[in-house]
Amino acid sequence: MSHIRTIYASQYAKLDSNVITGGGTDDTAALQSILDIARDEGGVHLIMDGAALVSGLEVYSNTTIECMNADCGFFQIAQSNRAIITNKEWDRKTIRTRNITLKGGTYNQDAPNQLHHVPFPMEISAEDFGDNHWIFAIELYGVQNVLLQDLKILDFRTFCITIGNFRHVTLERVWVDLPKRMQAQNQDGFHFWGPGQFLTIRDCGGKVGDDFMNIGPDEADKTSSITDVLVDGLFLDDADQAVRLLSRGTGLLDRVTIRNVQGTYRSFGFYINSWFPDVTAGNFGDIFIENVNLTHTAPNYDYRPPMLFSVGGDIRCLTIKNVRHEYPIDKRAIGEFGLPFYSTQPGNIADFVYPSGKKPVIKNLIIEGLTVLENEQSEGMEQLQMFGEIGNLVLKNVLSVKDNGVCRSGNILKIYPCGHINTAIVSDVFSLGATKIIDGEENIDQLIQNNVIAQ
Repeated sequence: MSHIRTIYASQYAKLDSNVITGGGTDDTAALQSILDIARDEGGVHLIMDGAALVSGLEVYSNTTIECMNADCGFFQIAQSNRAIITNKEWDRKTIRTRNITLKGGTYNQDAPNQLHHVPFPMEISAEDFGDNHWIFAIELYGVQNVLLQDLKILDFRTFCITIGNFRHVTLERVWVDLPKRMQAQNQDGFHFWGPGQFLTIRDCGGKVGDDFMNIGPDEADKTSSITDVLVDGLFLDDADQAVRLLSRGTGLLDRVTIRNVQGTYRSFGFYINSWFPDVTAGNFGDIFIENVNLTHTAPNYDYRPPMLFSVGGDIRCLTIKNVRHEYPIDKRAIGEFGLPFYSTQPGNIADFVYPSGKKPVIKNLIIEGLTVLENEQSEGMEQLQMFGEIGNLVLKNVLSVKDNGVCRSGNILKIYPCGHINTAIVSDVFSLGATKIIDGEENIDQLIQNNVIAQ
């Protein structure tokens, strides 16, 4: 590789825009000529020492774009209808782009002035990408060694960051915000498609208009896998939804750890489900989630009841540890388990099977450390709802307490007639104010209880 050149943007571009309000001179051609150095000479380090108005920029291997502070960066020209930053050599099967770093600054897509989607150009394979393409703020396909650090991304039109076919991707301290949030317009935060391995996300957060994060290995192609994921520190600012883990076909999502999730959300917390009506119910390996402290606000979707966790599909092992659910303002479930496929109407699933003729199974479900504090606003809440086939359930270290004077109502563990558990171990549970610890014991083959106290 040749020597990497370092260039200050102000040497070639006007930089007379504003990352919040826009305006100024179109700097796209000037900045793209700098980024093309990576293609022609082997590498480039572009330092943004101001704010540029651009339509969209393409990067090559060995490219670093560094903004000197949050007032430096990019504002997208109205009706650009493309990503602000993308890699030139898209590939959903082969990694062609390496060593991409975006560091610091603000990226503003000006969502109200971009289209939701456009037709794909003919030269790009519809097999890989579909007929239409949504307008993402940052998108990378076929990449290795990617670092996105200390970015602020504003008013993205649909997905904020989309990365597919990757190895070694790290996002650190990336904050997203939607001053001009639109209802039900797919303004997701981070979206990852397989194949992928070694994904790290640390201390990221903000406001989104759908999922804050979606890890969907085979969402696009029904075959790819994503493994080895660490998410540590998500801060939600009234997000519509928190985290979606989506597997719909023969791909695998495995070895995933998500921890330290807090803030506020509106409708849905965690979706772990296939979502799409396909031949399988997805393929989930080992998923570990811990330290969740989310406060919900009023839901913004009405097509199904709100919830904190909704879990379905074929899952080898799911562990949920240390969850706090304090003073909910409605009776949303803390957890729905065993919902098949993409079902959003739990009451209609008793006879549902997917096309193979087999119902999905959660082989091992561990819920450890649940704190529920209720007042009168959540009367009748069925906390942990079992709708499907569960192999082994371990429920331990539960404190569920209602305020003084609040009517006794709801159950901690509710097993519906369509649900079934082979073995349930329930231990170290204290309940004050629930109707029952377990409702539907007849649907458990073997129940073992230890130190369970109800008042």
